[in-house]
Amino acid sequence: MTEVKPQRVKQVRRALHGVLLLDKPLGLSSNNALQKAKWLLRAEKAGHTGTLDPLATGLLPLCFGAATKFSQVSLDADKVYEATLRLGERTSTGDAEGELLQTRAIALDRAMIEAACAQFLGEIEQVPPMYSALKHEGRALYEYAREGVEIERKPRRITIHSIDILDWQHETLRIAVRCSKGTYIRTLAEDIGERLGCGAHLSALRRTASGPLNVGEAISLDALAAMTEAEREAMLRPPDSLLADWPALSLPADEAARFLTGLRRRVKSADAPQVRVYGPDQALLGSAHITSGELIADRLLSPQEVQSLQAA
Repeated sequence: MTEVKPQRVKQVRRALHGVLLLDKPLGLSSNNALQKAKWLLRAEKAGHTGTLDPLATGLLPLCFGAATKFSQVSLDADKVYEATLRLGERTSTGDAEGELLQTRAIALDRAMIEAACAQFLGEIEQVPPMYSALKHEGRALYEYAREGVEIERKPRRITIHSIDILDWQHETLRIAVRCSKGTYIRTLAEDIGERLGCGAHLSALRRTASGPLNVGEAISLDALAAMTEAEREAMLRPPDSLLADWPALSLPADEAARFLTGLRRRVKSADAPQVRVYGPDQALLGSAHITSGELIADRLLSPQEVQSLQAA
């Protein structure tokens, strides 16, 4: 008797619009986490808003459908991290995955640690690490690093808004860092270690916030997988949750229709670099800026996307 093998059923994807706050697990790349969530939601279009290394955990906002148009907002937002530094040890990668290069004695007190951290506050220059995804001639820097090739990197201007000491137990220092986009916490950990005179590497990292979004409201992949499809969809926040701290502007139906075509509109509102724009029934139309009384579109939803959000 010939064995009949079951055919693999192709998943039917669907148009979904919203933002999922994912608590990324340890050991998984940001893209792998995105693909797993995309599969669980059967979503047609998705993207994430800023890479977390496999060794990092925490907040990874995922955008679906119309929300992908505003993903840059989250990429540009300030971030908050909880970082654990291993004092007295310097590694080849600046984190726990690297080869141990040097050990040094630790002779510190809390005042010395506070003083060292304070020296990195404000706008500073930071040299990106070789073990990073930055590209050089089409290749990621970490690819060169694995081959033992050192590429010259230009310093970048970043801003460290605050560094708070959460805990310190001799060789283990936990800090909370609020910083601008483009900050490498691994490099900050190494620099703090050098300033303390004992060296350090990053042994653990967790992102707790991105702009107005907080990890306390995020869901794990395991919890998402255990839900029904309707429950998973209910976890999606509206696309404008990425713009929550922007001023809002509402347009009547006729003006909303013209705005969606990209036409500039005269409005009685103060100039603003960023506004979220709504039509009737508070349906999101897109983002814009106001200059000299003119409302100028930046990112627009399609009429189909607006209808989908109205129906949701």
